[in-house]
Amino acid sequence: VKKIHQEKKLDLLVDKDLKNNYDKIELEEIVQVALLCTQYLPGHRPKMSEVVRMLEGDGLAEKWEASQRVDNSTKCKPHELSSSDRYSDLTDDSSLLIQAMELSGPR
Repeated sequence: VKKIHQEKKLDLLVDKDLKNNYDKIELEEIVQVALLCTQYLPGHRPKMSEVVRMLEGDGLAEKWEASQRVDNSTKCKPHELSSSDRYSDLTDDSSLLIQAMELSGPR
């Protein structure tokens, strides 16, 4: 999808039965949100509350621009990252870890 977006061929993603009966701007925005949500580093992905706001039309442009700056300035390969870098968002909030431990008990 990223390559299709870069090549400006988003129409390839649309159901042919729609026969160009769709909003091209909305398609672009949805693809941008999807690409933001699937960034390699979890810490770079938006929170669900941010996703909802972006889908409602608030803040997508800023978030997209920021992601493009980060993407271009921090090109690195997955194997160059430690597991703590890859999963840094999982350890930022210790309360999440406590909740996870509580949920992992016997059922």
